[in-house]
Amino acid sequence: MDAKKSTMAFSGFSGKPRRREQIAAIDLGACSTKAVHLQRRGEGYALLGFAIEPTPVAENAISREVLAEHLRKVMQKLGGRARQAVLAMDVGESLMRHTEMPLVPVSDMRTMLKLNPKSYLQQDLPDYVFDCVALPPKAPLPGPEPGKMPAKCKVIVGGARRQYLDDLRVAARMAGVTLEMVVPNLIGPPNALELAQPEIFQKEVVALVDLGFRHSSINILEHGELMLNRVVALGGDKLTASLADMMNISYAEAEGIKVGMPQDVETTLQPLLAPIGRELRASIDFYEHQQDKTVTQVLVSGAAARSEFVLQVLQTELMVPCKNWNPAGVLGLELALSAEQRMGFEQASADLAVAIGAALSAF
Repeated sequence: MDAKKSTMAFSGFSGKPRRREQIAAIDLGACSTKAVHLQRRGEGYALLGFAIEPTPVAENAISREVLAEHLRKVMQKLGGRARQAVLAMDVGESLMRHTEMPLVPVSDMRTMLKLNPKSYLQQDLPDYVFDCVALPPKAPLPGPEPGKMPAKCKVIVGGARRQYLDDLRVAARMAGVTLEMVVPNLIGPPNALELAQPEIFQKEVVALVDLGFRHSSINILEHGELMLNRVVALGGDKLTASLADMMNISYAEAEGIKVGMPQDVETTLQPLLAPIGRELRASIDFYEHQQDKTVTQVLVSGAAARSEFVLQVLQTELMVPCKNWNPAGVLGLELALSAEQRMGFEQASADLAVAIGAALSAF
């Protein structure tokens, strides 16, 4: 499956397909919001701006007014030239699942999911909005009528609470942003890989791991087809909090130590990283046993992926070569950035995998 065609454009936000010349993409994470502004340049793309801003924190849901001000600030940090945007939702606010459904039009699939989500997703999801992509069969099915379409097909389903989507739409309008699409952030890395490293995308079985704040995610791609995606409720926040507790220091001090990664902290951090590795390994094991194929490499994104020590621990747990993956670098983006932004781009680029992938899905 072409990863770009797996893009979830939730009902009410997707317009008619068109050739966009530029787009902003906002990865609305639990801790920080990452954004990019991309422009088409011939056969490639130029990065016109990027931004990383703390996501507002609220005891309950973030108000529409606060979210609107946050979106306005992020768009200004991008240079204020973009008006259209794709928004990638944090994994805590969205879902993406594989399932099997009758081969009917997508509009009918959405209705079936709305009326009876438990039958297809094994979970009651009241007042959710769904979108889905039907995956074509890999080969014609055997039988007396080889040209007949199968009664069922594999489907990737995206979903989010209706109230949350309404809040995003209203906040975007208040911020003066035209929201072109709202997508689960899980689709970002596969979309980026397709254009950044097409040889790996088309010819290998690869796992894409994104180390987030509260969650880490894994996508397994087999020759361009998204075969499995999982979310693990472990991320940088848990690592920092556990490190602070074990060393009897403040959260801020632990975060500074974790980022700097002095050698004497590695023995303390290793047992904290191991559970993430084991959870991700379980996903790889499940895929390999089901498909009888082997994951050849793991590409890791997220701020923690900049640490060689983190990659070494993950490689030990996953038993697969792990590499820091920066789609901005391998994609060969033309950097049309200010001198100030150029100075900070190298360090920030590891955090931009989801935003870049979300932007590419809109072209």
